[in-house]
Amino acid sequence: MRINELPFDAKWDLLLDKIQALVGKRPADLDAVLFLIGIQELGQGIRTFQKEEKQDLMHIATCKVLSYAGIYALEGSDQDGWPHWKQVLPLPHLTLEEQEKLMKTHVIEYFEEAQLF
Repeated sequence: MRINELPFDAKWDLLLDKIQALVGKRPADLDAVLFLIGIQELGQGIRTFQKEEKQDLMHIATCKVLSYAGIYALEGSDQDGWPHWKQVLPLPHLTLEEQEKLMKTHVIEYFEEAQLF
């Protein structure tokens, strides 16, 4: 069975398995995966981040994955290399469950595009 033919939950579990193989630890939840995406998108390697920087990394990841839905567009980077995004479409009105599925769907797309999945 090809990955595109798998049920959604099986795809998500497979992605978590792949991340575990790459980083040595299985992400506990969507936020942990978003944090890893934020680090990747920042492109400055692994280091210790301050609490505010961790929040910024989550924002970077959220904007990146929602850019696949056309909601955010990359504006550029600041002098420290941090990417900045602008919202170009309104966020859809979704339940919390629907929001999580939307995010997970685009996280899977992110890893597929990066050829890590």
